[in-house]
Amino acid sequence: MDEYLASLMTEKVNEETMQIDQCDTTGILRMINREDCKVSEAVRKEIPYIAQAVDMITKALQNGGRLFYFGAGTSGRLGILDASECPPTYGVDPSLVQGYIAGGDVALRTAVEGSEDSEELGRSEVDAQGVTDKDVVVGITASGRTPYVLGVVRQAALIGAGTVGIATNPNNLLQEEVDICITPVVGPEVITGSTRMKSGTAQKMVLNMLTTATMIRLGKVYGNRMVDLKASNIKLVERAKRIFSDVTGEPETVAEEYLAAAGMETKLAVMMFYSGLNSEKASQILRENQGSLRQALSTFSGGEKQQKMQISHM
Repeated sequence: MDEYLASLMTEKVNEETMQIDQCDTTGILRMINREDCKVSEAVRKEIPYIAQAVDMITKALQNGGRLFYFGAGTSGRLGILDASECPPTYGVDPSLVQGYIAGGDVALRTAVEGSEDSEELGRSEVDAQGVTDKDVVVGITASGRTPYVLGVVRQAALIGAGTVGIATNPNNLLQEEVDICITPVVGPEVITGSTRMKSGTAQKMVLNMLTTATMIRLGKVYGNRMVDLKASNIKLVERAKRIFSDVTGEPETVAEEYLAAAGMETKLAVMMFYSGLNSEKASQILRENQGSLRQALSTFSGGEKQQKMQISHM
């Protein structure tokens, strides 16, 4: 028996759910929900480490780096999910945040047995994806010992990339290999060893925090509006119009006019409205202010007044 695996908290029997198979449907769901309520507190305790990771990622992205997620099974799928949602939400290039899973894309739908047990596969994946010393690599593994993930962070460290680990077991092997380790300890799973449950929920929460806080720091949010969203479908076009109207107080017809002139870029449309500049000049001001709408608005005459007007609409 692998003593390390046997010692994992997520592999232990949950004393609170031992009778779950004898419950009716409502009883089963109440047990699951009761255990899920413990996840948020476990994540809250890790905020100091999550903050360190956000600062590392923000600095890397500001200096031309990228963010990479690597994991196996549920952990890998969650990383890919978080990465894939960044372009439509924040208007970033798909290469800025990337996610990879042991066994390749086929493993998103079908388990690829044995792929997570290869440290060499993790090392070669880092090289294959062109990770550099400008990047940050996040290894995700509930157990904190998945060989594929350990190979990833070890190779990334050799290259000089920043490394972050996310695990849900204390005293794990991953923490010895990374610059920052985020370890929300969620306790034994509802179903023994089923880390797609509380562990997966905790990982999803942490990933949400990493990218959301980073994008806010990068100026991708104004107030709490995703002003850099890419209006690529009907839902997002409607959201872009609502954001413009919420921020400016103008009706939908004005929103449509400015969004069209801005090539459906919400932040640019707002900048054009408040500044009175055309798209080219408004874009230049945004670039000069690292893409921060709030900072850009303060650089021209009347900007502070317009910002106060915007706040009154929020």
